Amino acid sequence: MVFLVALPLCAGVAVASGVPVEHGLVTGIVGGLLVGALPGSALQVSGPAAGLTVLVADIVEAHGLRALGAVVLLAGLVQVGLGLARLGRWFRAVSTSVVQGMLAGIGLTLLLGQVYLLADATSHGRPLANAAGLPAAALDALTSAAGATALAVGVGALLVLRLWKHAPGALRAVPAPLAAVLLSSAAVAVLGLDVHRVQVGALVDVVQPLLPSAVQGLSLPAVLGSAVTLALIASAESMFSAAAIDRMHTGERTHYDRELVAQGVGNTVCGLLGALPMTAVIVRSSANVHAGARTRASAVLHGGWLLVFAVAVPALLGAVPMAALAAVLVQAGWKLVTGVKVRALWAESRSEVLITVSTVVAVLCLNLLEGVAIGLVLALVKAAAQATTLRAHVREDGEDVHLHVEGSATFVRLPQLNDTLESLPAGRRLHLHVPEPHRLDRACREALHSFVQQRGARGESVLVHGLA
Repeated sequence: MVFLVALPLCAGVAVASGVPVEHGLVTGIVGGLLVGALPGSALQVSGPAAGLTVLVADIVEAHGLRALGAVVLLAGLVQVGLGLARLGRWFRAVSTSVVQGMLAGIGLTLLLGQVYLLADATSHGRPLANAAGLPAAALDALTSAAGATALAVGVGALLVLRLWKHAPGALRAVPAPLAAVLLSSAAVAVLGLDVHRVQVGALVDVVQPLLPSAVQGLSLPAVLGSAVTLALIASAESMFSAAAIDRMHTGERTHYDRELVAQGVGNTVCGLLGALPMTAVIVRSSANVHAGARTRASAVLHGGWLLVFAVAVPALLGAVPMAALAAVLVQAGWKLVTGVKVRALWAESRSEVLITVSTVVAVLCLNLLEGVAIGLVLALVKAAAQATTLRAHVREDGEDVHLHVEGSATFVRLPQLNDTLESLPAGRRLHLHVPEPHRLDRACREALHSFVQQRGARGESVLVHGLA
């Protein structure tokens, strides 16, 4: 069952990433045979992930396909190091709003790129350019015989994906992505439709091991930056998937550090083979659990089936229309976008919605790394604001003015503190009470010290109680 789910996804993710289909198959094979056998998460299944397509496409565009292996290799080594340093569980500490914003941004990017392939058209590359070009692309598809034919195949595949859950029980045993690809391929073959098909060859002819010549002339800082970004995002996605899968079964729990090492070993091997990077994938993992898996054997065997298919009958993929694979990826992108529960977030915290939307917009306008970084900064600012309990209140006693500063505060409370200080009347004796100065961060303490010095320089009396 996992093999049947993984096959179209391996091919579709490779196409969406801008690399040959064979690279996706190799990653699926390594994810099954190698990572599936390693300790970590018993029921997770690893392989090429839709969530990495945007980043991989950027890496290929910036450094070339031959350099992809080097980036993936370095990313794998970073993951191994993080796992050995016992940092695996810390990936679960990332703000949910940032994660949802990242996934929604990836989903929208995937949608805006793959919708062009539904009509055998070429996308413009960047998400905003793709969005701007949609009206013209739709007009071309509807007025061109070739475009309309491909669009009919793609829309038909989308309908199968959406409606397959209503098929008779026996048919529902076939996963929806595979059913969509098989029915589309059959329709194209029977009707003799002229549409673009997947180009596939022998693995040994396409997938080349990483050689020193592949990294000659590359900018080391740029490659390292891409590798670290890839390692962090792939690790986060794998850890989030592990947490979700653990909630779906009652068997062996995930050991997060070991799972991170296993993912790193898998990506190191994929890098040496020049293949796509991998993560633990929630779609395949949930299919594994729902099919009744109890041990690692199913994940390993799915890799074996992929290997047999890729070696024995790779030509079968040549009958698959590109529009059908695009439909599978459009569906995957749609699930990423709709997985963000905006209404629930809004009811819980409007600031969480702001962080999520800001992360999505930043991912679309900039890139994945910068978008996630902006989301994390906003989440940290929110956390810092929530961690403060600053209370600054003024009490007048004749000619004396008493300012009491109590509670804890970080730099994000500086505007509030400065507003209070500036509102104090001049020319009167001031008593500043700070009973717990250790609960104020350095920025707040320096603001108070500066205020006291300025009042003293003007000859005004300030009595300080408690501030060191």
